[in-house]
Amino acid sequence: MRVLAVLLVCFGLQACTVLAVADAAASTVVYGVKTAVNVVDAITPDIVNKKK
Repeated sequence: MRVLAVLLVCFGLQACTVLAVADAAASTVVYGVKTAVNVVDAITPDIVNKKK
């Protein structure tokens, strides 16, 4: 019974680690895209923000 409990805890921790890594990777991509958009907007504000 103890072996099963230890295995469940190990698998649970591994799943949490995978989710944390995936979350960090997604956050990095999102902030990278935001930074790229801000750089393009700073260089060419008239193209990105067209006047109506």
